[in-house]
Amino acid sequence: MQAFLWWRPEVADRDLTLIKEAGFGWVKQGFGWREIEGACKGCFDWSVTDRIVEQVERHGLDLVARLDHQPYWAGRYANGPPANYADFGDFVYALASRYKGRIRAYQIWNEPNLSREWGERPPNPAEYTALLKIAYQRIKEADPNAMVISAGLTPTSRWDHVAVPDVEFLRGMYAAGARPYFDVLGAHGAGFKAPPEIDPAVVAVHPVWGNPGDTSPVERKRVYCFRRVEDLRQVMVENGDAGKQVAILEFGWTSDPRPDSPYHWHSVSNEEKADYLVRAYRYAKEHWSPWIGLMSLIYVADPDWTEADEQYWWSITYPSYPETRVHLAYEKLKAMPK
Repeated sequence: MQAFLWWRPEVADRDLTLIKEAGFGWVKQGFGWREIEGACKGCFDWSVTDRIVEQVERHGLDLVARLDHQPYWAGRYANGPPANYADFGDFVYALASRYKGRIRAYQIWNEPNLSREWGERPPNPAEYTALLKIAYQRIKEADPNAMVISAGLTPTSRWDHVAVPDVEFLRGMYAAGARPYFDVLGAHGAGFKAPPEIDPAVVAVHPVWGNPGDTSPVERKRVYCFRRVEDLRQVMVENGDAGKQVAILEFGWTSDPRPDSPYHWHSVSNEEKADYLVRAYRYAKEHWSPWIGLMSLIYVADPDWTEADEQYWWSITYPSYPETRVHLAYEKLKAMPK
């Protein structure tokens, strides 16, 4: 489960307890580069990360650290790759050295197939591959047993300077030589409107599940379902990379009721959300073994979210503290056979 452990130790402790009590074994947490090495190159503040790693260990969980958000000294972009990729390499080496044997997996960036995650520049799989290569080499130099997961790619039918379909971006990564530089492929598997078992080919032509407002070619509308992950897996097979697993770094369903929200068209009920999440884990276990690995759902809510935040509606808990309030989805996931 993805959680938000950074700012409030007491909330972090409560949420880690919720994850453990639900029978889950992993937590995903963002480690913002700018929060750790923000003042200047080599100026590290480990106070928060030390506390998070210790808390995760105390709860008996494994940790995926998502690495992105460069410091302002490192580049000219609001949120994107540094001007000098070696600076990122130095950062991940310092991080993996400090937490050798304690952080089990590192996610290298997030959604680089979107311009907003790539410095407001056109997504570029060759550029991302260059960053991934440096990160992989430096992490392995510091902690050979750490798992390196490539960035979760967002499902999108758009193909222009703003966004590139995840499948096409992954093909570009392989063409750029990415294969040796990740242990596990990262993917995002939002369910949108469809139940988790539905074939992408069915979704692509469905009048509701396939996003009725999307005028993209039919083939690109395969993105609107959980099983889109299978299309990414096929690209791995085509590139001789079938021996690796896939980590779903984000997946879930939203219950967003706001009519003006861009997420409203694929809103489901809280009962459907609970049912679909459990069925997604069941489907993966029955149909995707042995190539499926970690599956990290979204979210254990950030305590500062409100109903105005779109993330609020994806969550399986409510953003309350000290009161603990959970959705039906949490209860159903807790009861799910593990």
